[in-house]
Amino acid sequence: MIAELELLDWKRRIFDLYAEVRASEPRAGWERWRAVRAELFRDHPQSPSPGYAALAYYDYDPALRFLADVEPVEEQAIEIDGFPFRRFAAATFELGSLELYWLEGYGGGVFLPFADETRGTETYGAGRYLLDTVKGSYLGLEGSRLVLDFNFAYNPSCSYDDRWACPLTPPPNRLPIPVRAGERLE
Repeated sequence: MIAELELLDWKRRIFDLYAEVRASEPRAGWERWRAVRAELFRDHPQSPSPGYAALAYYDYDPALRFLADVEPVEEQAIEIDGFPFRRFAAATFELGSLELYWLEGYGGGVFLPFADETRGTETYGAGRYLLDTVKGSYLGLEGSRLVLDFNFAYNPSCSYDDRWACPLTPPPNRLPIPVRAGERLE
């Protein structure tokens, strides 16, 4: 198969997975998310982890699921590792505030990377992703509040293989506390 069509299939499966997760109870959605990710990483030709063995996760913690108030901020063009973004809002919740970025490429998309005090020891050193709507990772809104469930935090593709280029976490999205949820190092 053609690599671009394989990647399209990967993206479609991720979009479908997040639609299924949004329609589920959070813990059941998380268990399904883990199972489908394991299958994709193991069997899909576009797996970001060639030679996949296993993905490691913290145990599910319902206390690390938040509804964030989203407020506009002064817009600012920002380049993150060569990717053009525009900061447009901040999501404020019990652990602090994280900036939301809009990908300025074709089609756009909301991007929310973060890092915390586990980075480099328990989790990927450059941070993890919560939202990347270009790739389908989005847990939705409850009313007007954005769902930020850190149990669904995942490593960027570049953490597995250098053939992938990833925008990493800018300084404003570094939380000064440990967040032991989502994907972790083995």
